[in-house]
Amino acid sequence: MAASELYTKYARVWIPDPEEVWKSAELLKDYKPGDKVLQLRLEEGKDLEYCLDPKTKELPPLRNPDILVGENDLTALSYLHEPAVLHNLKVRFIDSKLIYTYCGIVLVAINPYEQLPIYGEDIINAYSGQNMGDMDPHIFAVAEEAYKQMARDERNQSIIVSGESGAGKTVSAKYAMRYFATVSGSASEANVEEKVLASNPIMESIGNAKTTRNDNSSRFGKYIEIGFDKRYRIIGANMRTYLLEKSRVVFQAEEERNYHIFYQLCASAALPEFKTLRLGNANYFHYTKQGGSPVIDGVDDAKEMVNTRQACTLLGISDSYQMGIFRILAGILHLGNVEFVSRDSDSCTVPPKHEPLTIFCDLMGVEYEEMAHWLCHRKLATATETYIKPISKLHAINARDALAKHIYANLFNWIVDHVNKALHATVKQHSFIGVLDIYGFETFEINSFEQFCINYANEKLQQQFNMHVFKLEQEEYMKEQIPWTLIDFYDNQPCINLIEAKMGVLDLLDEECKMPKGSDDSWAQKLYNTHLNKCALFEKPRLSNKAFIIKHFADKVEYQCEGFLEKNKDTVYEEQIKVLKSSKKFKLLPELFQDEEKVLSPTSATPSGRVPLSRTAVKPAKARPGQASKEHKKTVGHQFRNSLHLLMETLNATTPHYVRCIKPNDFKFPFTFDEKRAVQQLRACGVLETIRISAAGFPSRWTYQEFFSRYRVLMKQRDVLGDRKQTCKNVLEKLIQDKDKYQFGKTKIFFRAGQVAYLEKIRADKLRAACIRIQKTIRGWLMRKKYMRMRKAAVTIQRHVRGYQARCYAKFLRRTRAAITIQKFQRMYVVRKRYQRMRATTIALQALLRGYMVRNKYQMMLREHKTVIIQKHVRGWLARLHYCRILKAIVYLQCCYRRMMAKRELKKLKIEARSVERYKKLHIGLENKIMQLQRKIDEQNKEYKSLLEKMSNLEITYSTETEKLRNDVERLRMSEEEAKNATNRVISLQEEIAKLRKELHQTQSEKKTIEEWADKYKHDTEQLVSELKEQNTLLKTEKEDLNRRIHDQAREITESMERKLVEETKQLELDLNDERLRYQNLLNEFSRLEERYDDLKDEMNLMVSIPKPGHKRTDSTHSSNESEYTFSSEITEAEDLPVRMEQEPSEKKAPLDMSLFLKLQKRVTELEQEKQSLQDELDRKEEQALRAKAKEEERPPMRGAELEYESLKRQELESENKKLKNELNELQKALTETRAPEVTAPGAPAYRVLLDQLTSVSEELEVRKEEVLILRSQLVSQKEAIQPKNTMTDATLLLEDVQKMKDKGEIAQAYIGLKETNRQSPQDYHMLNEDGELWLAYEGLKQANRLLESQLQSQKKSHENELESLRGEIQSLKEENNRQQQLLAQNLQLPPEARIEASLQHEITRLTNENLFYEELYADDPKKYQLYRISLYKRMIDLMEQLEKQDKTVRKLKKQLKVFAKKIGELEVGQMENISPGQIIDEPIRPVNIPRKEKDFQGMLEYKREDEQKLVKNLILELKPRGVAVNLIPGLPAYILFMCVRHADYLNDDQKVRSLLTSTINGIKKVLKKRGDDFETVSFWLSNTCRFLHCLKQYSGEEGFMKHNTPRQNEHCLTNFDLAEYRQVLSDLAIQIYQQLVRVLENILQPMIVSGMLEHETIQGVSGVKPTGLRKRTSSIADEGTYTLDSIIRQLNSFHSVMCQHGMDPELIKQVVKQMFYIIGAVTLNNLLLRKDMCSWSKGMQIRYNVSQLEEWLRDKNLMNSGAKETLEPLIQAAQLLQVKKKTDEDAEAICSMCNALTTAQIVKVLNLYTPVNEFEERVLVSFIRTIQVRLRDRKDSPQLLMDAKHIFPVTFPFNPSSLALETIQIPASLGLGFISRV
Repeated sequence: MAASELYTKYARVWIPDPEEVWKSAELLKDYKPGDKVLQLRLEEGKDLEYCLDPKTKELPPLRNPDILVGENDLTALSYLHEPAVLHNLKVRFIDSKLIYTYCGIVLVAINPYEQLPIYGEDIINAYSGQNMGDMDPHIFAVAEEAYKQMARDERNQSIIVSGESGAGKTVSAKYAMRYFATVSGSASEANVEEKVLASNPIMESIGNAKTTRNDNSSRFGKYIEIGFDKRYRIIGANMRTYLLEKSRVVFQAEEERNYHIFYQLCASAALPEFKTLRLGNANYFHYTKQGGSPVIDGVDDAKEMVNTRQACTLLGISDSYQMGIFRILAGILHLGNVEFVSRDSDSCTVPPKHEPLTIFCDLMGVEYEEMAHWLCHRKLATATETYIKPISKLHAINARDALAKHIYANLFNWIVDHVNKALHATVKQHSFIGVLDIYGFETFEINSFEQFCINYANEKLQQQFNMHVFKLEQEEYMKEQIPWTLIDFYDNQPCINLIEAKMGVLDLLDEECKMPKGSDDSWAQKLYNTHLNKCALFEKPRLSNKAFIIKHFADKVEYQCEGFLEKNKDTVYEEQIKVLKSSKKFKLLPELFQDEEKVLSPTSATPSGRVPLSRTAVKPAKARPGQASKEHKKTVGHQFRNSLHLLMETLNATTPHYVRCIKPNDFKFPFTFDEKRAVQQLRACGVLETIRISAAGFPSRWTYQEFFSRYRVLMKQRDVLGDRKQTCKNVLEKLIQDKDKYQFGKTKIFFRAGQVAYLEKIRADKLRAACIRIQKTIRGWLMRKKYMRMRKAAVTIQRHVRGYQARCYAKFLRRTRAAITIQKFQRMYVVRKRYQRMRATTIALQALLRGYMVRNKYQMMLREHKTVIIQKHVRGWLARLHYCRILKAIVYLQCCYRRMMAKRELKKLKIEARSVERYKKLHIGLENKIMQLQRKIDEQNKEYKSLLEKMSNLEITYSTETEKLRNDVERLRMSEEEAKNATNRVISLQEEIAKLRKELHQTQSEKKTIEEWADKYKHDTEQLVSELKEQNTLLKTEKEDLNRRIHDQAREITESMERKLVEETKQLELDLNDERLRYQNLLNEFSRLEERYDDLKDEMNLMVSIPKPGHKRTDSTHSSNESEYTFSSEITEAEDLPVRMEQEPSEKKAPLDMSLFLKLQKRVTELEQEKQSLQDELDRKEEQALRAKAKEEERPPMRGAELEYESLKRQELESENKKLKNELNELQKALTETRAPEVTAPGAPAYRVLLDQLTSVSEELEVRKEEVLILRSQLVSQKEAIQPKNTMTDATLLLEDVQKMKDKGEIAQAYIGLKETNRQSPQDYHMLNEDGELWLAYEGLKQANRLLESQLQSQKKSHENELESLRGEIQSLKEENNRQQQLLAQNLQLPPEARIEASLQHEITRLTNENLFYEELYADDPKKYQLYRISLYKRMIDLMEQLEKQDKTVRKLKKQLKVFAKKIGELEVGQMENISPGQIIDEPIRPVNIPRKEKDFQGMLEYKREDEQKLVKNLILELKPRGVAVNLIPGLPAYILFMCVRHADYLNDDQKVRSLLTSTINGIKKVLKKRGDDFETVSFWLSNTCRFLHCLKQYSGEEGFMKHNTPRQNEHCLTNFDLAEYRQVLSDLAIQIYQQLVRVLENILQPMIVSGMLEHETIQGVSGVKPTGLRKRTSSIADEGTYTLDSIIRQLNSFHSVMCQHGMDPELIKQVVKQMFYIIGAVTLNNLLLRKDMCSWSKGMQIRYNVSQLEEWLRDKNLMNSGAKETLEPLIQAAQLLQVKKKTDEDAEAICSMCNALTTAQIVKVLNLYTPVNEFEERVLVSFIRTIQVRLRDRKDSPQLLMDAKHIFPVTFPFNPSSLALETIQIPASLGLGFISRV
């Protein structure tokens, strides 16, 4: 089919977009060849015309069907192009929150910038052992693939992690290493990852810097090799670095920083230890201020400095070396501030006493004058002479910068070398997995030499990547035997040749560096002349002659030539290096340069513990001084090219795995996707090239079965043949005419790009047509049914309606006639009533209106009269006021006029005065004029006085007149007020009249109201009486209701109390189950530690048997490697045995890892203490119950046996003392004779072990003393009274009982499963270890011993002192022992009461003295005294516990004494007539000698003590479970063992009982250890152990266990021994066997579950198959077989039948079935949560069907009440979640209420993974998932995603008595037990 035919209407395409890179659009009409424009509609509804390129006429890329969007593998997409890849990644990242995606062999990892819960140990376990394509993409899947291929192919692996800085490369590498550390099962070596991670702060501080793109950009590459041994466990690591950007030390661009370590130093300058470095602010130094951005937001450089120093300490870099590093770094900073002064154009000098240079020389320990001289001069050597030439200022600055870079590069190499030493493994490396964390493709505005080298490295890596992808494609084609056609892919070899070939860029650069006057400009011209217009990949910028452009595989990059030569030369003057080497005050500085000739590259340290990368010849050590300078002449480009070639050789020698890290945005926003940045990185990292290579061949691949299942709908019935392959061929030839579009392989069909989309389109069209046809038919049938139903209903309705209407019409007529009659009379009545009401109303209105009008007229006349009076007075007052106002105005006018006239007169007089004076000056003398004027003035004064008198008179007259007027006004006012008062009185009187009238009316109305109220009250009273009567009856009924409610409430309260009681009971049961689970987990761990201890002991015996002189030390890793039980374990498990260590102190000299031994000893001690506390609590509970039931009976004291008993006790005490003395002597001997000084040195592990043993011996001595004292005080008080003839017998019985108490250590030994093993004779060393590994370990240990000799000598003296103190303590213990013996002898002579008081008094005195002694001893150290007091309290508590135990033992002895007394009495009665008294005294009383009938069997079996091992061997070790289960009765071995125990009990032989039970327990453990992976064996012994336990309970003699016994069975009860402790031991053993059984069935079911429950199609045709990309490619392990649900059910049937044949208890079978179903549900659900391809609607149906089949199996086996169905509830709810509707809020509410067994994380994960298999299904919207999260945010559940598939439910063993009579059991001859006889 032509590609253009797919461009039809509604087809969706991708068009370029400047913002979103690619935009989706839909065709509005079909495309026809020749069209120049496409009519498109964007997703937002906008129409667009898309113009095609007229030259290429290339159509826009088609969009994949929605069904393929979000695939795990990008190669599964039908259309493989850039927009499809980008959209798929975006959908997975944004919508599904999935950060990992496969792209063929590449894992694309997008940094989420958020912590995700997908890296836990449960996830690691889920991915462990899985094929890469079986699970969702994950970094763990890549790590598992690498680990699996390394183990399977025995070929080294590499994981290449690349990407931009900040994309998550380091995190991905860290998780890969964590995966290796977890799955390798080497927990003791898991700290390798921690060490590698601890190196990160160091490497980041010295190798990372701030750039314009990233605040923490890694400016170097690194390759970490993780080493593995032969068992593929991590043993070490090694790091190689590449291309450190040295130029950053001396120059930083704008907004960039130097390496972090410089700013960390400046930020920590105030620290006391840094005062000598004389540092300051970062802006002070030239090397740190050029970028102008010394601070990074959110980063505290001082805190980072603390982290860096802590990491250095963790990796073994001492404080002195750290300060040396900081001195060198500070010296570099001060060196950058050194300035030069020009003397002329060719010479310069340093200013005298230049402070920066002085500080640099002080820090480096070199001479100031010498360094100042060689900074400004250089030495030129010719054939005959040597010249010293000054250099210019520019050259001096360059030489200074070169020296700084050289020092920093060597310091970087030194640090890397020390990190490698810390990570170095001492064991031989078998294979390795390399993790390459390297810089990605870089392009900046200004690209220099560093970017050129980085992009060159990426070109090489891309070439290797392309070749690997090409190789895999070729292998796939050849495997499937399809025609191999050469795929055209981008080969970047021309670009590599342009860079590294002869006359390439690097070659020309090196040649230019050799030229005397070479420059960047001349080199650029050479490049133009050599490659311009000759190489298509080389271009010249238009506007620059100092740059060049190279077309790389990712993009064009323009490089600026400036600085290339200087950076490539990396010129460092030899004289400056010699000055630094001559430093004697600073030892670290010469170390940086001593091995300079061995350095492979300027940024790579020699790998420690591995063959050096460089294969070039190394110069001899005695080379001439001139040869060192030649080494410096090797250019940086040449060195980097060599190191890159070596890296490529390493990668080519390994199997590569690729991880491409993508940075989704530059702002570190969580789950934010920037399409532009993503596409830029996808182009640069080679993902799109992988897609292009895949698309060039046959990218889509289907197996024949998958193709048939998917496209069966396109086939007709006649096309389906028996041969699936031929059927697919026939169909494809019809569907796709062009045969070049597909190829048929052996197992797969290969399709060209786009063909799957075409087939999907045909399939969708076929399904759509079928759906339309089905819909048409069903809708027609439904409409016809609906029409017939509606027609029938309509006829029925019409009939009923018409009848109803006729009846209604007749009724209407009758009602109308009646209504008219009613209306006539009603209207008449209404009209008459209305007329009467209107007439009465009118009369009332007339009366009111007329009265109102008369009152208004009267009021108006009254107002007029009052108004006239007011007007009269007011008008008079106004006239008078007007007159006064006019009078005042007239007077005022007069005054004004007179004033004006006076002013005029005055003016005239002034004029005249002026004229007189002038006249006097002119004519007459001045005196006459003055006299005249004086006279005139006097006259005027007189006139003025007269006028004043007149004015005063006028004023007086005016005042009097004014006073009169005022009086008149006042009188008027008073008269006016009187008028007003009179008016007011009239008004008030009128108001009172109106008020009285109103009150009268109110009184009348109140009277009427009262009368009405009285009538109403009377009526209400009568009504109230009737209501009261009614209420009385209601109250009676309510009373009855309340009584009934009270009874109901009481019943409800009772029921609620019962429910609460049930709930509390359930809660107590849950707590009990939790405690039981905790106890059983501890027991499980204890058993594993026990096995580990046995293995370690065997290995230790092997090591001890080899004589080695001198110091001996065993490699801890070797012993762990030899254990076959810890290969896959994550936690190293071991167990210590203090008993064995005490019994064999001399063997302490054997070489072993004491630190490991002490850890194991501490762990087992904790477990034993915890277990003992639980056992004590259980014993205490049982004892309390027994105390409540039992009644103590006092017996008369026995006097006859006292002396003999006391002598026996003294003998026992003496033997114990001798034993303790011997052990102390052995310990002392072990201390003095130890060969290795460090083992017994104070503080050494062995020394601590010996001290602990000494302490335990002393404590045991004290405990024995206390036991003797307490027992004596208790037993002696019971003196007397059996006849003298029985004295010896009773004493013997008492001695045996006391000895039984003494042998509790042996019971404890059986309890923990320890057994004495015979020491094997030393064997030939080479026979033990033929491969020579022990010899290698021995040689390595000898070398380590030599290194440790010097350290051990310093501890010898302190060891001797400590030994002397230890001897003193031993002597004091001896003295204390003697005192105790003396005290015992004294106490024996005292009466019983005095003995107890004396012993207590002595103990108090001893403790007081000891307390005073230690108080004086620790007077100066209160902490030690406090610790002593705490230990004393603990010891007192232990003594109290021992006292309780001894009381318990005494009570048991009392009971046994009673039993003995009864038996003795019976024997005396039965034998008195036949046996003389002398015989009674001489013969011991043995119950087994009682005469019995010959054939009256007692249900016992007798065997000889020497036949015990044979019994265990034939009945346990060599017994075949299958033959016993088929032919004999169930539990026969248990019955036989119990019958043997009964006989030993009958004989009262405690040693035989103890020995038999211990041998039985150890024998069962041995057979389970040997055949522990066989289900039949484990099931058989679980059943027999439980039966043995039930027999011990049934025949124990306790009433609780004897309820169901027959009288005969009660006679068979044990009589002499209480085996409750052994019952507990057997119960623990049964728990261990049950847990082993669960592990066995889990291992059997594990491979079946996923295939049978998820992958297999139980319902054929329901599940759809989708394209799977490169799943299950050639590198994965081929499937061994397909399991189905029937396989699981058959296996369940097998398990059930085996357990039933073995006679296992039904309750125990139910618990096993519940555990099996839990495993099935947990494993299935975990895989479902990690597989996107399984989360679909059809898969949910398959799961529900499979679960229903399992439920049917439970019903068939009658196991529905076992609780197994409930364990599948999470899986059932997950399947329902896949099938329910997921759209609306109601759906969300339903999901939240339905999925109560799933956690929030699991629900959200399933919804995110839900993937439609068909186009008719719809995806889950992101908004719906958010709604679910909001609704579930208050739910408190575990954040863990996966279920714990390793969880084991606590097991219980309900008592199940047997009805089988012991005397009827026959022993078959096939068991080989002829040496035992029935009794």
